[in-house]
Amino acid sequence: MPQLLVRNLTDNVVVRLKKRAKTLGRSLQAEVKAILEEAAKNVPEDFWKEADRIREQLKRSDWKFSDSAALTRKDRDR
Repeated sequence: MPQLLVRNLTDNVVVRLKKRAKTLGRSLQAEVKAILEEAAKNVPEDFWKEADRIREQLKRSDWKFSDSAALTRKDRDR
């Protein structure tokens, strides 16, 4: 399996990553791997395909969406 070496991280970044890993019950290596895997699957072209699929699904559904601007205006006038 390929390996990756990341150099010149600040101490602050490493401390925050260790804290995040501990909170999630992972090792530092497992946490960094999870972050990289998640980032790698969020390719913009995949995002837009998924957004289009969701939009089409919502168009075919019976869901009714209100105008959020009108709701915001009403809330501000309280």
